[in-house]
Amino acid sequence: MSWFTEFPQLDRYQLLSIRKTLDEGFREFTRSYGDAIEHFFDPLLVFLIGFEKLLLASPWWLVIGVILSITHFAARSVRLTIGVAIALILIGVFGMWEDTMRTLSMITVCTLLSIVVGVPVGIAMSRSNRAQSIITPILDVMQTMPAFVYLIPVVMLLGIGRIPGVIAVVIYAIPPVIRLTNLGIRLVDEDVLEAADAYGVTPWQRLWNVQLPLAMPNIMAGVNQTIMMALAMVVIASMIGVKGLGQPVLQSITNQYFTQGLLNGLAIVVIAIIFDRVSQAYAKRSQQQFRGRDD
Repeated sequence: MSWFTEFPQLDRYQLLSIRKTLDEGFREFTRSYGDAIEHFFDPLLVFLIGFEKLLLASPWWLVIGVILSITHFAARSVRLTIGVAIALILIGVFGMWEDTMRTLSMITVCTLLSIVVGVPVGIAMSRSNRAQSIITPILDVMQTMPAFVYLIPVVMLLGIGRIPGVIAVVIYAIPPVIRLTNLGIRLVDEDVLEAADAYGVTPWQRLWNVQLPLAMPNIMAGVNQTIMMALAMVVIASMIGVKGLGQPVLQSITNQYFTQGLLNGLAIVVIAIIFDRVSQAYAKRSQQQFRGRDD
């Protein structure tokens, strides 16, 4: 009657055999296709290194000027522009400029990659209930899986460095932009879509000129969440050799340097706030312009 009181489980040797088989299978896959997969990501690595070198080689005042120009163009807010300028100057004064530029390049590339992949996937989900039923469980796994677990297969496949870090960050951070793109398009008023159809627009025109502009607040909210999750992965990604603000934080944990960890953590927060405020302001302004044009 032990089966009645104790949960039935595989024999220890059977369990070890299954684990060994799976581990050997993945190692064989790594040996067979690891180089090909690594070469596939070479263009992304070249772009990431080039962008990072560009930020590091450019004068600090020029980088700040470009960021402030983008901020003012997107938000049209003098207060926000001044706040961003003060925050960036303080980052430089406290000696975190180079690490911030490395993190900024990493987050920018990861965010762009997440948008390029995530928005089309979200559109596909919004246009097909079957696609939504297939992709949603995958997103659930991606969002609930511990972040450290992503590093294991990526490091085994590609080693340590920037590209494994980018892949791990994108896998961890991409679900929000997919989910909210799907949600935003599905929430577009049916009356608006019927009015567009009455004008004889094609499905592509309806998507591009009606659904996406009206869904933009939700899409930008997904982008914001993706950025936040990517920044949350910065410290974890530093464990596999990704340079930036995450490495000083990791060192402060190891050596108990409270001030170093706090300052670099605040720098990460500053980047998050800049991305958040600018993207939200741009989305709100774009929607107002769309509604004004529609009226």
